[in-house]
Amino acid sequence: MIPRPGYEAAIETALRRGPACALLGPRQCGKTTLAREIAARRKSAYFDLEDPRDAVRLENPLLALEGLEGLVVLDEIQRNPKLMEVLRVLVDRPGGKASFLLLGSASPDLVKSASESLAGRVGFVEMAGFDQGEVEDREALWIRGGFPRSFLASSEEDSLAWREDFIRTFLERDMPRFGVRIPQETLRRFWTMLAHYHGQTWNASTLAGSLGVTGKTVNHYLDVLCGTYMVLRLPPWRENLGKRLVKAPKVYIRDSGILHALLGIPGKEALLGHPKLGASWEGFALEQVLRILRPFQAYYWGTHGGAELDLFLPLRGKRYGLEFKWADAPRITRSMKAALEDLSLDHLWVIYPGEQEYPLDPRITVLPASRIGGLAERMGAKKPGSSV
Repeated sequence: MIPRPGYEAAIETALRRGPACALLGPRQCGKTTLAREIAARRKSAYFDLEDPRDAVRLENPLLALEGLEGLVVLDEIQRNPKLMEVLRVLVDRPGGKASFLLLGSASPDLVKSASESLAGRVGFVEMAGFDQGEVEDREALWIRGGFPRSFLASSEEDSLAWREDFIRTFLERDMPRFGVRIPQETLRRFWTMLAHYHGQTWNASTLAGSLGVTGKTVNHYLDVLCGTYMVLRLPPWRENLGKRLVKAPKVYIRDSGILHALLGIPGKEALLGHPKLGASWEGFALEQVLRILRPFQAYYWGTHGGAELDLFLPLRGKRYGLEFKWADAPRITRSMKAALEDLSLDHLWVIYPGEQEYPLDPRITVLPASRIGGLAERMGAKKPGSSV
């Protein structure tokens, strides 16, 4: 097992501050493994709502839970939303001796339910697959993605087979369980089309025309994939600067391994010759930065004149920009100069796959992707795994 101390610390912090912690993230990202590790070190009770035996035990949840002490883990809690009301009663009882760790895979409805039923009583921690702060082989992480079983597979073929199985299972089994009534073939086509638009601005009408549905329908499809942690929708920065700004969000497949599977890219050699090579690496590096910094707000910036900034972060009263370049030695561009001036950036980092850090300007630094772990300290941001 690869240790995940950042997430473990965030869970412990949330449970110290309140009676409940919700650990959210995509299926198969390691939530259950981490929860069992935490539970094994203390007095605990574990309920897996996908296990028919545990589901029967929780048919009368108040009777099953009210006498428990220590840590109570409820895995896949989105399968029984009514538990939230019972938990509110339990955590409000004086002298309660139990704390609750809630694991869930579908974020929007689960977050809404937990926030409404356990307002002021629950802390949220979002978990994802491995990141480059947790593993040493960054290239394998990029090629295979961060899902543990994909990253740790014994061969490239086994890794790709796992990802293809994950996609199929996600569409056939998980989507209906989340209340999504979209034909599997339609959602697979949409997801694949989205992979080809990875790193580009969202254009609902184009995809709607290709699928033969309405723009409202494809926006719903996008909501589904964003809400289940499969896709990142990065909003544009819309500050009025006297220029015509791009107003559509950008979309990214969050896990690079899933992106490669959707694009039919079996491994490194095929990726290096693929037209989406640069977009793949840029999306991977952007996701790693967001994992490190955990910003409350994140945007991209673009003008109709062609100037663009991949990532804009307002943090602690300062403004930072990040560009992601698949290049040997990035240089200053017109877009970088425009972003510095128009956004009044305190600093701009250009992330690239090389090994040397060097300045391009007093406010522009080229930074190797291997060193993005230091950005949190430079920006004064939260550490990975921080509670949100």
